[in-house]
Amino acid sequence: MSFDATAWSASSSDVNRAAAPPATSAKGWRRLSSGPAAAKTLRAGAWLAALAVLVAAPLLVTDYVLTAILVPVLALALAGIGQNLVTGYAGQLSVGSAAFMSVGAFAAYDVHLRVPGVPLLASFAFGGLVAGLVGLLFGLPSLRIRGFSLVVSTLAAQFFFVWLFTTVGWFSNDSASGVISAPRLEVAGVDLASPAGRYWLSLGVVAPLAWTAHNLVRGRIGRSWMAVRDMEAAAAVVGVNTGRAKLSAFAVGSFYCGVAGTLWAFAYLGTLEPHGLDLDRSFQILFIVILGGLGSPAGPFMGAALVLLFPVLLDRVGGAVAGGSVDPGVLQNAEKIVFGTLVVILLVKQPAGMARLVEVAWVRLSRRRARAA
Repeated sequence: MSFDATAWSASSSDVNRAAAPPATSAKGWRRLSSGPAAAKTLRAGAWLAALAVLVAAPLLVTDYVLTAILVPVLALALAGIGQNLVTGYAGQLSVGSAAFMSVGAFAAYDVHLRVPGVPLLASFAFGGLVAGLVGLLFGLPSLRIRGFSLVVSTLAAQFFFVWLFTTVGWFSNDSASGVISAPRLEVAGVDLASPAGRYWLSLGVVAPLAWTAHNLVRGRIGRSWMAVRDMEAAAAVVGVNTGRAKLSAFAVGSFYCGVAGTLWAFAYLGTLEPHGLDLDRSFQILFIVILGGLGSPAGPFMGAALVLLFPVLLDRVGGAVAGGSVDPGVLQNAEKIVFGTLVVILLVKQPAGMARLVEVAWVRLSRRRARAA
């Protein structure tokens, strides 16, 4: 007997109400074509269209947009996917995402430095695996504690690894400052050091991992995570191994954060110091998932885009309105106030995040099309 829980999504009854009953007339057929099957097809088409735009991005935008916006958005979205697996699907609170990112980055750096000839992508995978093992270790307290106590437990990882990478010089090849530098960005003999190459590298890593995570949460292991999230006692009664489900969520989520850390350090920054991925970054990743939508495949991407792009937009608008007559510090604080206010409004009006807003808008559009048909 298995517990078949499903991830949060738009209510199927809402979508069903958007479609008219089957009919043989032309009008009835048009209404039928607006039903759940058509919505699923159009949703898949939207994903394909988005992927096509991402693939063509180097031809459409400048090098600055590629390196300063798209690459960090992809890296943080991947970290958000890892956070989403732990918090959104398994229901385990964690604020150690940046620590697991730093573990992945330092592990990838060391294996590439000390193992001659190791491929770049193999070092990325190694960094993710080490981060996954570390996440599994720090997820052990979840077997006995939950809620705020678990937050404190994962918070310990943040401070521990900053201390470890600062104190033990071996991890940074005995660098006086503790800073590590990116290895040569080359895959199969192709140099990826250019802005377009860094973007292609990031997209080539993020896209298949995002697709894998989407399929993972729809399978048996994903259903066990959601069973624990929704009602752990009931999940245990019906035969779900709740301990294994929690630990696997921490391991897989930390793996994703570790790979995201390698992209952040190597494809985006080029260097990384022990304090480069601190507690503020962990909270940022948590906000990305909350704002984008917990338990939503598209949520981390929407949240990462909002967190990174909205302050830039506010800066441009503020600079255009105020010009040089306002002190930059005052303008920066005003931007934070506006951004924080909008975040609060979003959470109050739609706690399920931006992905839910898009879902609701899509259902309403389907209803209008059905009524107009």
